[in-house]
Amino acid sequence: MRVYFKRQNRVHKVQTLAQLESMEGVVWIDLQNPTPAEISDVEANFEFKFQSRQQQIEIESSSRYFETDDEIIANSNFLQFNTEGNHFLSNAVSFILQDEILFTYRDSDLTAFSDTVKKIKGSGRFFHSGKQIMATLLEVGVDNDADLLENISRQVTELWKVVGFGGNPDEELILRISRVQEMTMEIRQNAVDKQRVLSAILKSREFEGEDYERLRIVIKDINSLIDHANFTFQRLEYLQNTFMGLVNIEQNKIIKIFTVASVIFMPPTLIASIYGTNFEFIEVYKWKYGFSLAVLLMILSSLGTLYFFRRKKWL
Repeated sequence: MRVYFKRQNRVHKVQTLAQLESMEGVVWIDLQNPTPAEISDVEANFEFKFQSRQQQIEIESSSRYFETDDEIIANSNFLQFNTEGNHFLSNAVSFILQDEILFTYRDSDLTAFSDTVKKIKGSGRFFHSGKQIMATLLEVGVDNDADLLENISRQVTELWKVVGFGGNPDEELILRISRVQEMTMEIRQNAVDKQRVLSAILKSREFEGEDYERLRIVIKDINSLIDHANFTFQRLEYLQNTFMGLVNIEQNKIIKIFTVASVIFMPPTLIASIYGTNFEFIEVYKWKYGFSLAVLLMILSSLGTLYFFRRKKWL
């Protein structure tokens, strides 16, 4: 538990509600993987109930955003890059806004939250209520998604260099392309989720003036992020098609080699078959130089076939 409260135009932090003399000035209570006792403490002091984790991850509109006379409940997903597995982890975050106090419930340590805390420490006088902190969290979350997408764009550029400069179209390369495609789809899905939540928040009368304008700019950034994700996915599809074209070319080269080799050895095989039959009336069958003649015919037939292919520029 992290409790942020405002005193003398500065935002301070304590670890428990018991450390506060009063609840006056509290602007944000952040619960990261809380214990049941911490959850009960918050619910008892502020008289509300947190949603279950199952309710927080539901995709229905009523589960993503819900508003009453006393509170606003919004659920959204935040992406975190897992360096060990080289993939994204989607973390559900629940926002509850009640009487200018923001409550957040999450299970993981997220970059968007740590960056928001740095902003609060650097300029706490600008954070007067939980609404401003909620807007900042969503704003920073979108900025982090944009950073993740920029990183993917750099990976796509590196993949283009491998394919464009004659890299071997091996299995590892197509797996890398598929992995980046999956990451791009996750970013787009996460952006669409935030778009839904923000669209619902903008319809609320609780967010007005400067806060409304900030969220309106954030949703424009999300639209740009979705467009960029779509463009990146199209690049990956084109890259994948190019890769498959290179694979087909390599396969055609191999088949061409086998075909030419087979055709070159067909005339010698025919000559050998003729002279290998057991008919005594075949000419030069008992001739002293018959074997040498047969070998010479086989060599000349192979060379002739090879010359024909060269003349046609098939080789």
